[in-house]
Amino acid sequence: MSGLFRRYLVVLVRFFPFALAFLRDRRRFILFGSRRQVPDEAHRQRAEQIRDTMLELGPAFIKVGQVLSTRPDIVPPVYADVFGTLQDEVPEGAGGDPKHVIAQELGDELDQSTLEPVAGGSLAYVYTATYRGERIALKVRRPELKPMITRDLRVVRGLVPLIRPFATERQQYSIENAADDFEDIILDELDFDREATVMADIRENFHGDERVVIPAVYEDLCSERVLAMEYLTGQKVTDGNAFDGIDMTPHEMATRIINVYLEMGLVDGVFHADPHPGNLAVTDDGRLLLFDFGMNERLPPTVQEDIVALYRALVRRDVDDLVDVLVALDVLEPHVNRAEVGRVLALVIENLEGRSEITWRMIITELTTNLRAFPFRIPPDVMLLIRVGTVGEGVCRQLDPEFDFLAAVRSFLVEQGLIENELNALIEETRADIRRSLPALARVPSRVDRTLSRLERGELVVRTDPVEGRGTGAQKLGYAVVAGALIVAAAILTFHERPYEIPVGAAAAGFLLFYLVDIGS
Repeated sequence: MSGLFRRYLVVLVRFFPFALAFLRDRRRFILFGSRRQVPDEAHRQRAEQIRDTMLELGPAFIKVGQVLSTRPDIVPPVYADVFGTLQDEVPEGAGGDPKHVIAQELGDELDQSTLEPVAGGSLAYVYTATYRGERIALKVRRPELKPMITRDLRVVRGLVPLIRPFATERQQYSIENAADDFEDIILDELDFDREATVMADIRENFHGDERVVIPAVYEDLCSERVLAMEYLTGQKVTDGNAFDGIDMTPHEMATRIINVYLEMGLVDGVFHADPHPGNLAVTDDGRLLLFDFGMNERLPPTVQEDIVALYRALVRRDVDDLVDVLVALDVLEPHVNRAEVGRVLALVIENLEGRSEITWRMIITELTTNLRAFPFRIPPDVMLLIRVGTVGEGVCRQLDPEFDFLAAVRSFLVEQGLIENELNALIEETRADIRRSLPALARVPSRVDRTLSRLERGELVVRTDPVEGRGTGAQKLGYAVVAGALIVAAAILTFHERPYEIPVGAAAAGFLLFYLVDIGS
């Protein structure tokens, strides 16, 4: 307990100056004074200082920063942008020697004299080794890392009650769930058994696909702390010479990356959620090679459908459907004021339409910025989808600065039959409107027939009393209103197999005649 308390104090001391700075933004003298206007450049410098502090505090805080970079419901865009630059580079000796883990987990299965270091990250270190005459890759969790992570997650959870009173209502809605989200994502990434299962599933989903290659997993060597896999190499996808000597252009590779990730998420339902350049490579035969599946997600079919529906609603500019989808994805609360949200989303769509170029990052920024007036949060599965879109778009733009990310997404969705093209969408909307209108249309002929019968019997009288007095102007207007209503009714009745539109049209002509006579008199 003393170790936890000591760590808690260390973290408080390190972040206290930033807390004071944020309080001074709200009141110049903390307890009183006007609100300060802080320029974006000052916020960026502050964000960089916070990022550096997270790096110094170790793996758990590095991961928290990376998660916050995709949580625009908690941190402003400039902070999210800076936190997105957090890297996993940590000295090999941090948290102990990973080779001890290999000795404990694999024992005599592996000749440790063949181990060679390849890369290091905040949670693990990667080696190559010889196994049964073949070179394999080993991802090894740092020794004593899980207790450190668990302790720091408890510290983060203990900070939440201190942060909540200073947060806005919108941020409080997200902060209440943030600690749980951090814990789920980070602990899942520590479980290499889970990662091995996801790798095997994705490899199976792309079996026989010549576009992409996923390393095979050596299940007998895998455990919670060690992931053994096929050792494959390639050129980093953003390297200048990555496409030398192969029949593949950077633009074609960018399109392939988008298609592969969309297929993982929206077709197969399990996806690699960390497509930064270090995890993407080009093989000698021009295939896309994926590394590091620690950050991953499984999407149930309902969420897959909601994501497609979200894109469809944006394309059709259907604000009502957009609100429904955001509620279904648990981004907005079910009891949110739909009319107010609808007006905000209409403004978002209007703002986007006014841009000469629209990107995924721009859409997310517009949505989250304009939704700040409402309590909203980004659930973990949606958060990882945002990360895939944002990071993936960045990689594609590095490969081809003119790459149209949204056009590639739309092309994939149409090809897969997940959304319709413009003509089919219009036809389907028309059909849907007709289906919704059929019950009302079916009742119209009987209602008109009853109305005409009452007119013939003299039981129905149309009064057109003026608001003030009984001037002829109001009477003339009454004839025009009745004539217009009957004309609309006649138009509707033309769809009926019996010729009800004829007597209704005649009645309309009669009232129109009365109106014209009155106008001329």
